[in-house]
Amino acid sequence: MVSLPTVGVEEEFLLVDPERGEPIARNKQVAAYAAEHGVDLQLELTSCQVETTTDVMDSSSALCSELIRLRRVAGEAAAASGAQLLAVGLPPTVPHRFPVTPTARYRRIAHRFGMIAHEQGICGCHVHVAVPSRSHAIYVSNWMRPWLHVLLGLTANSAIYRNTDSGYASFRSVLWSRWPSSGPPPHFDSAAQYDAAVGMMERAGAALDDGMIYWDVRPSANFPTVEVRVSDVPATVAETVLVATLIRAGVMTALHGHDDGQSVPCLADYQIRAAHWKAAHDGLEGDGIDLLGDQSTVPLRELLDRFVESVRPALLRLGDYEMVRDEIACVAAEGNGAMRQRLAWRRRREIADVIGELAACVAKD
Repeated sequence: MVSLPTVGVEEEFLLVDPERGEPIARNKQVAAYAAEHGVDLQLELTSCQVETTTDVMDSSSALCSELIRLRRVAGEAAAASGAQLLAVGLPPTVPHRFPVTPTARYRRIAHRFGMIAHEQGICGCHVHVAVPSRSHAIYVSNWMRPWLHVLLGLTANSAIYRNTDSGYASFRSVLWSRWPSSGPPPHFDSAAQYDAAVGMMERAGAALDDGMIYWDVRPSANFPTVEVRVSDVPATVAETVLVATLIRAGVMTALHGHDDGQSVPCLADYQIRAAHWKAAHDGLEGDGIDLLGDQSTVPLRELLDRFVESVRPALLRLGDYEMVRDEIACVAAEGNGAMRQRLAWRRRREIADVIGELAACVAKD
């Protein structure tokens, strides 16, 4: 029996003042404490952020246990450093700008990209799934393009920003789109065409290196994986496991199509971008664009159900089909991050309520 592809997850977290809710620049202190307790946290571009990285996992249950452990240690490290750890796509309340983490690379990025780099605190979730080759990764990227907006709507977790409702379920994706190498990727016919595009962007200064290719799905710059980066960091571990499992099943389905010689529709960039915007705006409660059908708008939940059924054979192989169905029902009933934020905000229009809801979610097993 062919082995199942492994999966790994990176989650970015925000550090905020426990009382005021504003981002605070303590990622070095938090990382130092976590290292003493067996967890290596990565320092992100702005010093109010840290990132966890799981080991390579071969099951959703193992991934769940690892994510719980990493969030627990990161939360304890934040508390020991006088901060609150939040799993949220954007800070609900912010100062004018954030200090950049003082490494040589991050200083170069800040110098090159100016206010785009300083107005950060943007937290996403990156899912790596093993693939046999870079050419396979390009095929998977093309296969995933029509579904990326569905995953974005599912994980939307950045509705409240600058002390108000942004009007978007995922305002993170709107701000993130200012980077010249971000958003849904183009359709590529080969790895060579992908490399040529990356080379052009680097020569133009639109990316310092291939690590700054921020497309929502890409061949990993460092690992034999395809990396899907479209999601806000989910509010809960269960939601992260859900989206990672869906992505893993999607990659498996795409790899099967590759080996069978199936073609992938080459949708226009404007179609993909319109669907991405719509999902960022409406989120899980609203409509999405049926990119593989007649381009009409339909409930995003319906598109999510279609995606699940399209990858059902892979989910059954993983033993995760029932878990996925149950967790989607749970998210629909209890709300994803954006829905939880708005519910908390509408009670009193107090940021403290939003911070409290997010703090409860990040530690939820």
